[in-house]
Amino acid sequence: MSDVRSDLVLSQSVHSHVINAPLGKVDLAKWLLSLPDAEYQRCAPPDHVAAGATTTDDGRPMSVNVEMIGTGLVIQHYVGDITGRDHCRMVSLSDVFTPTGRTRVQVIWELSAKRIDDDHCEYTNSVTAHPTEEFLAFLKEHDTSFEQAAQDRQAASSDHNSRETPLFAGSIERAALAV
Repeated sequence: MSDVRSDLVLSQSVHSHVINAPLGKVDLAKWLLSLPDAEYQRCAPPDHVAAGATTTDDGRPMSVNVEMIGTGLVIQHYVGDITGRDHCRMVSLSDVFTPTGRTRVQVIWELSAKRIDDDHCEYTNSVTAHPTEEFLAFLKEHDTSFEQAAQDRQAASSDHNSRETPLFAGSIERAALAV
């Protein structure tokens, strides 16, 4: 039931913010996979609940994040598809706990940094969610249209991303300048 419906987009949000550090000092993968729990929480209060890094059984890097998106408590199990200094693509089959029950969605989180000049770069935080077959059955069971669910998720995700992106950029900047 957790087959991902990549042909459907539940939400998509992209926000950017300037980092006052040279691109050469930024290491997104190192930052993400060593982000302290308290720092993660500071990057989107009160939405961010907890974060930690681990690996999959086969050794791929993984970031586990717990956060509120709208009215849902989301447990992200982000597995590193790309984990580079200036680009990370993390893919999660995420557990979502809603007021009406539990379901799952796929979330793709892309973090990237590009050079602006010798002393600045631009951080882009992109989050795309796709429904699973389980999620679509959950909607049907609760007499909710996909269009309504997508509209609600889009609003919540965009709001969340607009608040976390500048705070993530500040955290990445501090990490870059600390080396």
